[in-house]
Amino acid sequence: MRDILLILLRVVFQGYTLIIILRALVSWVSVDPYHPIVRFLVSATEPLLAPLRRSLPDFGAVDISPIIAIILIQLVYIFLVRVVVAIF
Repeated sequence: MRDILLILLRVVFQGYTLIIILRALVSWVSVDPYHPIVRFLVSATEPLLAPLRRSLPDFGAVDISPIIAIILIQLVYIFLVRVVVAIF
């Protein structure tokens, strides 16, 4: 049971991290903002990135919210893994 939970946590958190990285890469190139993949990336990441953008200072044209989001995701992942290992 513990191994299944750990695998599930890893897949979910690494998957979301990948989505954030893809969103950052897409923002660097000129793509159609109405493309279904781009719309998915934006809708999946905006609930996390928007509050971070509002709370971080303005760095001009550089958006560091994806970096901060990935760090936070990794911290939550580490915490949850330790909880699962401690419980099971």
